[in-house]
Amino acid sequence: MTRRPTIAVALDGAGWHPAAWRDPSARPAELFTAGYWRSLAQLAERADVDLVTIEDALGLQTRPFGGPDERVDEVRGRLDALLIASFVAPVTSRIGLVPTVTTTHTEPFHVATGLQTLDFASRGRAGWRPQVSSSPHEAQHFGRRVVPPFDAEAVLRGDSALVRELFGEAVDVVEVVRRLWDSWEDDAIIRDQATGRFIDRERIHGAHFEGEWFSVHGASIVPRSPQGQPLVAALAHQTVPYEFAATSADLVFVTPYDEAQAASILGEVRDAETRTGRTGRPLSVLGEVLVVLESTEAAARAALDRLDEEHGSPVASDALVFAGTPDRLLELIAAWGDLGYDGVRLRPARLPRDLEQIADWIVPELHRADAPGRTLRDRLGFERPANRHTEQEVAA
Repeated sequence: MTRRPTIAVALDGAGWHPAAWRDPSARPAELFTAGYWRSLAQLAERADVDLVTIEDALGLQTRPFGGPDERVDEVRGRLDALLIASFVAPVTSRIGLVPTVTTTHTEPFHVATGLQTLDFASRGRAGWRPQVSSSPHEAQHFGRRVVPPFDAEAVLRGDSALVRELFGEAVDVVEVVRRLWDSWEDDAIIRDQATGRFIDRERIHGAHFEGEWFSVHGASIVPRSPQGQPLVAALAHQTVPYEFAATSADLVFVTPYDEAQAASILGEVRDAETRTGRTGRPLSVLGEVLVVLESTEAAARAALDRLDEEHGSPVASDALVFAGTPDRLLELIAAWGDLGYDGVRLRPARLPRDLEQIADWIVPELHRADAPGRTLRDRLGFERPANRHTEQEVAA
C-alpha cells in the first residue's frame, strides 16, 4: 500500500443495494433534497474520506442493459450529479467531489465549463468520472443518433463494436475538455484598472480540435480553475475501458473479486498503459467493493440476506459484494495494497448506515498521515499541471 491509501466512497441514491431504501436507516423521503446529499458529503468529510463520487446517467435506473424495466420496488429517479456536487461544494472544505458526467450525447464544452465552475466553487476539489451511455432508450432522449440494442455477449467477449465506438468518442471528449481547461493561461486575467485591461487576450487560446465526433475551436468561457486540470477518474472492467483510462484518466476504479484477480487486473492496467504509450505518472488504481458492514459476520450476513429477500434475489454487482466485519474489510484493503493498489472505492450498500460504519470503523483504523494541501490533487499526491500553452512558450 502507498504511504497514504486513498479512500473513496461512491454515493448512489439510498445505497448500492436495490432494496436499501427499505432499510430502517434509510431516508427515502429525502433522496431528492439538498440536505440529504449535504449530510452524506459532510459525514464522509468528517471521516477523512478523500473523495466521494456521485453516480448519474441519462436515463432512469434499470436492471437490464439497453432498456428500462417495469419494477416499482426500487429507487427510480435521481438528481443531476454535477449539480449535487456544486451545491455540496460550499458546505464542505476538504473532501474531493467527483460527479459522473456522461460523454455520450453531451457536449464537451458544457462538460468542461461545468466542471471548471465546480472547481472554483469547491476551491480546487473537483474531479470527473466520464461515463459512456450504451442504452438505446437514453439515446432517444436526444434524437441525434441511433444506438443499437446492447449485445451483452459481445461485450463479455471484448469484441463489441459499440463499446469501441463509445469509448473512442469518450477519448475525444476528454481531450477536448482538457484543451478547454487549458484554454486560459494562469495569468490571462490582469485586472489592471489603470490601463483598463481586465484580461490579456494573447493568453486565451482556442481548443483547435478536429476529430470524428467533434470540431471545437473556441476557448472556454471559464478561466483556468484552481487545479488547472480537475482529476479524471474512470471505471473500467476490461480491455477497451482499461485503454480508455490509460489514455485519458488520472485514476481508474477496477472490480476484482479476489486476490488473484486483483493481481491480474493490475497487470492488465499496466499493459494498457504500455500499449497506449502513456507517459508521466502511472494511473492510480483503486479497487471497488460493495460493502455491508456490521460488528459480527453473522449480523452482516443477516443484513445482506434481509435486503436480498426484500429484493427477491441476491444483489447483482460488477464489484465484489462484501458482507462482514471491519477487521475483514481492513485485511482486504491491506492485501490489495500489498499488490500495488493505491486504495479503494467503497460502495455503501445502505445509506447512511454503511457510510456511518465506514466512518466509525474503517477510516480511523488505517492510521493515515494528514492529507497535504487543500486541493484534491494535493490530497492524492498529484502535481498541478502546467498549462500546455505556457509549456509551449517555454519550449520555444
